[in-house]
Parts: sequence; structure tokens; C-alpha cells
Amino acid sequence: MDPNLQTQINSARLKFRDGETIFGTGYGAEGIKVAELCFNTSMTGYQEILTDPSYYKQILTFTFPHIGNVGTNLEDNESSKPHVSGIVTSSIPTNDSSWRSEDSLINWMIHKKVIGICNVDTRKITKKIRDQGAQDVAIEHRKDGKFLDEELSEKLLNFPGLKGMDLARNVSCRKPYNFTELGFPWIEKKSVTGKKIVVIDYGIKANILRKLASHGFEITVVPADFPADEILKLNPKGIFLSNGPGDPAATHNYSGPIINNIISQKNLPIFGICLGHQLLGLALGAQSKKMHHGHHGANHPVKELKSGKVMVTSMNHGFAIDSESLPKGTIETYKSLFDGSNCGMEVSDRPIFSVQFHPEASPGPMDADHLFQKFASSIE
Repeated sequence: MDPNLQTQINSARLKFRDGETIFGTGYGAEGIKVAELCFNTSMTGYQEILTDPSYYKQILTFTFPHIGNVGTNLEDNESSKPHVSGIVTSSIPTNDSSWRSEDSLINWMIHKKVIGICNVDTRKITKKIRDQGAQDVAIEHRKDGKFLDEELSEKLLNFPGLKGMDLARNVSCRKPYNFTELGFPWIEKKSVTGKKIVVIDYGIKANILRKLASHGFEITVVPADFPADEILKLNPKGIFLSNGPGDPAATHNYSGPIINNIISQKNLPIFGICLGHQLLGLALGAQSKKMHHGHHGANHPVKELKSGKVMVTSMNHGFAIDSESLPKGTIETYKSLFDGSNCGMEVSDRPIFSVQFHPEASPGPMDADHLFQKFASSIE
């Protein structure tokens, strides 16, 4: 192993709200961060995961043991910077060995201020989350092993948890912009004539914008709290509601009136993904709920209720729409085959629909691409 990757045993720790502390080997940035601990079962795409804004205020345990082998590069970023507070891995990230790599994962984490801990039992941690639910934890890395007990305990005590937190404003763009990338070369580019859409950014992944561009949309991205009348002045032919972090019920306090105003425009198609799905559901009159440990991974099966077909999907959410609360005229379209939770809905007589999973992540790999085409067709 590269000697630069050698770090001191017991130079990092995880402290849980219940007092349990797990010691391990630290890497990446030094310091203390407090966040919600979850686990992700994906076998690939760690850089995309680390730069996904939906992971803001979370610490991530990777259940897959081989992290770091493809290094990092600029192409695989889902946003301009990582949003996780820290990561937990079974082993120290391996040396990068991909021709696409521009830097090792550890160096990238040092520069991006992401804390890492390894040489811990990730299976035990995953089981704790599975059995007891998502955990509030503090992660600390000190190269010299001299921990700051009082500071860590105080920060953990003062962390309120994600329930009730509006985090979309923290990761949203600050002002409107036009997305001008060409999308994916293997998807035939459609004409953009008459297909101008507005994307409301609650923490959008770059891959969603690329996928929309590949389907021929002319895209304007606006902040999470951008006024509805200003959105409508842009004369969009459709509205996209993006993914993002935090409690949808908290974000709904300002997103609800904006979305309801848009819904009142009778013929305006709306498509939402993840947090956008939840915010659309709340605007329609449904209720959201905090999940026990959430869904995080690229291997989640969902069933389309109308056809009975099963798709393999990518998911990343700790809140969900309560299926029982869907109002009259709103139809449940997809369910998780893991726990039966809601994964999609549509308005029966309007071009308005959304999904809880991430069709742009292509774990199928093309299982859910038809949803973007459905949005395009509703505009055409």
C-alpha cells in the first residue's frame, strides 16, 4: 500500500446518541462532524454518492468493502462539492487504478474536507441501523489520536436530528441559470423547440440535468424558494421538481404555496423525483413520514402497480409519502418491494406525476428511462 495512506490505528471514532463509541483508523480530513448515520448498499459510484446533495447532514456507511479503487475525477461529480459529513468503510480506501482517475479518494477527501473512518465492523453498524433505525452520531478524526471529548459530546447533544430540518435552501442554487450541457451522447438528441422547462432546485444531481438535456429539454434552473409568479414569467412548458435533502414537511412551508400556484395552471405538466416527489405529494394534500432507516442503494426493486412490472432502481431517501394519505384523484403508481412504501404517484386527469426513486441513476440500466420520455410526451 502507498505509505501516504498509512494512518494511526484509533485515530478516529464514531459516537452514537446512546453512548456507544466505535474506534477505528481515520483518513481524509481531520475534525468533528455531527450528522445522521445511514448505510448505502451500492457496489459502484462512490464519488457520485459523495457529491449527491441529498446526503447533506448525513454520514454514510458503505456496505460494499472495496471503496477508492477507481479514484476520483471531475466527470463523476453530481454537484460542485461533496455534501456528506463523513464516510465509514470496512477497509482503508485502496490505491486508485483507473485510467480515468485524476486523484486518489483519500487526497480528494482531504481537499474537500470529508472525514473518513475505517477498520471498523461495517456489518455491525449496518445491523444497528437496520434494527434500531437511522442514528444520530458524531465522527471525529485526529491523526495524533488526541480526541476532544467535551467538544464532541456537546455537538452531538445539540444536534436536533433531520426530522423538522429544511435543508433544501442550503444546497439549492442561489440564482437562476440555464443548463447548456448536451446530455449523453448515446441518447439521440431530440429537438428543443417548444420544450422549455423550469427545474426547481432542491439539491439537484447533475445527472438529472444531463438526462433532461438528452431528452431535448431547454432547461432553466431556479432556486428552491423562487417565487411562482417569477417561474411562470419564464413561460415554461413544464416544471421539474428535483431531489434534495431534509424533511419535506419543513421544506413544504415555502415550497407548498409555490407548487400549488403552479398546479393551478391547468395544462402545465409537472414531474418530480425523490424530494420533489414528496413535496408534490404534500402540495396535493398527502402526508409525509420519517422512515425507520430509509432507502439508500442502487439495487432497490419497485413494482409498477398498473402493469405488474418490476424495475431495479436507485434510491436515496429517509422520508416517504404515506400511501394511505393520498387524496382523491391522486393514484399510487409504484411500490417498494422491500417494505411496501410509496414510490410513485400521478394525478388521474392531469399531466402531473412523480417517483420516489432515481431514474437518472440507471441501475437497470435503462429500466426507468421511459419516465423522462413520459414527461417529454406530456409537453409535446
